[in-house]
Amino acid sequence: MTERVSSSRAQRPVFRNINALQDLPTYRLPIAGIVSILHRISGAIMFLLMPFVIWMFDTSISSEYSFAKFARVFNAGVGVVPGWFFKLVALGIIWSFLHHFVAGIRYLVMDVSHSLVTKEFGRSSAQITLAISLPLTLALALKLFGVY
Repeated sequence: MTERVSSSRAQRPVFRNINALQDLPTYRLPIAGIVSILHRISGAIMFLLMPFVIWMFDTSISSEYSFAKFARVFNAGVGVVPGWFFKLVALGIIWSFLHHFVAGIRYLVMDVSHSLVTKEFGRSSAQITLAISLPLTLALALKLFGVY
């Protein structure tokens, strides 16, 4: 009798150790998970590049001479480091700020109204987060690199 009961039950999943090199590249992370990971990465970028941000702010407002030096770094570079590299670092800071800000608003909305926390809202709000932060970053990148 117990054999019939056990055979009629659904098979339980078999858990095994994962092989990170084989299994992780095939895992499809939902867009809400991607936005969550990018939120953490953007926060880390802002924290790690804070000395660069302080240097940019300090040299841009100290005097006309320091502002000219600041502009020269972004146009011609320093030593063997070209100016586009500094612009790329500034673009990373711009992206991290915009993404962190927009995703932070997303998380605040989710914290304030728990009734909104569903899979559908998570997916749509993650799409909105990317739809706002990425075009803003692109627009500021075009301005930074002198396209307009």
